[in-house]
Amino acid sequence: MNKISIIIPIFNEAETIVKLLETLLARVKYSQHEILLIDGGSSDKTVEIVTDFIAKFYNQQNFSQKRCIDSLFENTRSTVEIQLFSSEKGRAKQMNFGAQKATGAILYFLHADTFPPKHFDEFILQKINAGHQAGCFRMKFDYLHPVLIVSQFFTRFNVNWCRGGDQSLFVMKSLFHELDGYNENYPIYEDCEFIHRLYEENEFTVIPKSVVTSARKYREQGTWKLQYHFAVIHIKKSKGASPEELYAYYKKYVAC
Repeated sequence: MNKISIIIPIFNEAETIVKLLETLLARVKYSQHEILLIDGGSSDKTVEIVTDFIAKFYNQQNFSQKRCIDSLFENTRSTVEIQLFSSEKGRAKQMNFGAQKATGAILYFLHADTFPPKHFDEFILQKINAGHQAGCFRMKFDYLHPVLIVSQFFTRFNVNWCRGGDQSLFVMKSLFHELDGYNENYPIYEDCEFIHRLYEENEFTVIPKSVVTSARKYREQGTWKLQYHFAVIHIKKSKGASPEELYAYYKKYVAC
């Protein structure tokens, strides 16, 4: 059975990283996979929290978390490997670094605020065994808003413009390296740029199950406003905007 390397770029994720790791351990079906957390220089307690979590996972002492998570490890303790690495900041750089460290034949890129469905690994393996080399899940937001309900509805269609990094991404490692991985010139939009190249290779499928992703930024900045700016970024890219132009627009209207 193919091994999946779950690669998660992290940066200041202290509030939610334990929940994500617990969810992954509870929802994975097979235990031969690995989880690679790639930290981009967090300034909060993310590294400390992850280190403590890994210590508990491997039955080491001095675990500082109060949650009892032993039951989650019952079926995964023996073979699932969890590792924490540090790399240069930047999601493209962090994910490429994770791909270099991965030992699985399948890479599964997951954002730290996105939670996959139960037995997500089985669904990925089914697609791989059916001959698909890359794909994603459908997506739902954790916030009900008319704009987001419409947006998440379109993630079921296997069309390039319906894609985004929050839907997560699986890809055969051989294909990932053949396409030279993520373009590190993109401080943003790196997911969409890489997925576009996968579509050009006719190598993409959509799993009819949903990940759930955080709508925190929408709640903080306003859903209509943020969706408008994301649409402008997509349009700018389609008209040939450079990575620098996209990032300048993002910093001016989205970054906070």
